Amino acid sequence: MNALETLLYEVSKFFLAPVLVVLCLMFAYALFIFGTLLFDIALRTLRGRGRQPLHRFAAARPGASQEALELHLLKLIEPLRITSRIAPLLGLVATMIPMGPALVAVSAGNAQGMAQNLVVAFSAVIVALLAAAMTYLALTVRRRWLLQELDELLTRRSATAAVAGLPVAMPAHLAEVAHG
Repeated sequence: MNALETLLYEVSKFFLAPVLVVLCLMFAYALFIFGTLLFDIALRTLRGRGRQPLHRFAAARPGASQEALELHLLKLIEPLRITSRIAPLLGLVATMIPMGPALVAVSAGNAQGMAQNLVVAFSAVIVALLAAAMTYLALTVRRRWLLQELDELLTRRSATAAVAGLPVAMPAHLAEVAHG
């Protein structure tokens, strides 16, 4: 190997430990999120209603616009979205880094060295895919719940405004379409 190849190898090897730490943190986060999802499903099953973060946000900020509610909704699901997309990428990184030493061990006839590197590689990708699967499931279900909650809030606001005889505010992007 020339100097550039050696440098690239050393740099990639340096990132293995941080990537594995981040994957472990993502997996712990995914387990926590999956547990809270199961808890919310139980609340919805037993009480008919789960936690309602948009209702709490709207109650704390009575004048919050639709855009503010939508931004809060995005803020709530953003960590799930990031984890579900980044975990598989980091799993691939954590799989590829030990493959180099595993191939070197194969060429040297060192089966034990190869096996140790492959265990790290495949364990990392499994943990990453499990984290991504759990957070994607939670993301999908929570997004639906939050959108239903947003629709309920906006419908309630429209009904309250109509009863009071107030004009119902139409979002700017819809007003442009409505008025041609």
